[in-house]
Amino acid sequence: MTTSEATHPEQAANRPALLRGWRPWAIGGAVLLGGWFLLGRGGKKDPAANAAGRPVPVAVAQARKGDMAVHLTGLGTVTALNSVTVKSRVDGQLVRIAFTEGQMVRQGDLLAEIDPRPFQVQLMQAEGQFAKDQAAFQNAAADLRRLQGLVQQGIISRQQLDTQSSAVAQYEAALKSDQAQVESAKLNLVYSRITAPIAGRVGLRLVDVGNMIRATDANGLATIAPVQPINVVFAVPADSIQKVLSQNAKNGKLPVEAWDRDLKSRLAQGSLSAIDNQVDTATGTVRLKALFANEDRVLFPNQFVNAQLLVDTLRGVVIVPTAAIQRGPQGAFLYVVKPDSTVDLRIVEVQGTDGDESAVVKGLAGGETIVIDGLEKLRPGSKVALPKAAGAKG
Repeated sequence: MTTSEATHPEQAANRPALLRGWRPWAIGGAVLLGGWFLLGRGGKKDPAANAAGRPVPVAVAQARKGDMAVHLTGLGTVTALNSVTVKSRVDGQLVRIAFTEGQMVRQGDLLAEIDPRPFQVQLMQAEGQFAKDQAAFQNAAADLRRLQGLVQQGIISRQQLDTQSSAVAQYEAALKSDQAQVESAKLNLVYSRITAPIAGRVGLRLVDVGNMIRATDANGLATIAPVQPINVVFAVPADSIQKVLSQNAKNGKLPVEAWDRDLKSRLAQGSLSAIDNQVDTATGTVRLKALFANEDRVLFPNQFVNAQLLVDTLRGVVIVPTAAIQRGPQGAFLYVVKPDSTVDLRIVEVQGTDGDESAVVKGLAGGETIVIDGLEKLRPGSKVALPKAAGAKG
């Protein structure tokens, strides 16, 4: 007991009664304060309480029945079938350029010319040596024939005949070497005219007229890349490769389309030509190669495109915008607008998706109206406000 309680025992005895009388007033004041706070908010209610009664503005679309193509899309690079760096095979001064940068050339067309005079001189020297050795060979052969007759008569020894036979063989070997030198000089003269090894588009010129060029130069004169036909190399997810393999084995060459970066304009049509033999572990993809005729030359080497590979065609399915499909614990679902402008949650089975469209094989019929925007505010039975055009159409 405190000193105050000891001094005034009657106050200590009356304190519980006072506290009991104060509590009802405190509770009533708290209730009044809460009511005043709600009135101060202007009587606002929880928006969730009015969700069922107030129409929710949504965007809708019509489900349609038909066939849907299923594509695999991957970023690809246009590559030439083979690219060649044109180089000189002999050393000399460049005296002529016979092509225009960016020109389409055929195999064998003249591209450049090296000063041919040094090679013409080499050819003349080789031909002169050949003529000299040929005359010596003919003389040695005639001597051999004479010695053969003398040996038969016993005038000379057999050793002299063998020596002459060896000399004839030496001249014959020299003639072969001389003939090789003549052919080499002729070949160098041909190499002084640089021609296109393949057909294609010539790139930018790397050497100007007047420069000395050598066969060991690394850069060469220019590059040639064929553009008809042309390849596109692209990648698809490794999870889809089994479908690609099965469809390719069943249907032969699968169609491939090349689109621009924004997937708005189709550039060319081709077919699948090759499948890589391994998965890229860094990206989890498999590289594919498609061949395009490129008749209008719209595809350019090293150009980036989007390649779309057709892997399947779903027949007789209900096609809906992919934006309408939602996922939940129960699986895929969407909201169907009923005639009374309320929505019904519909569990559906989706067989495939291709870009902005999905194929539904169970749970939806063609012609039904589905919600594609405003889905986050909907619950089963919610009333919706349709766009004027859609409402008028319905």
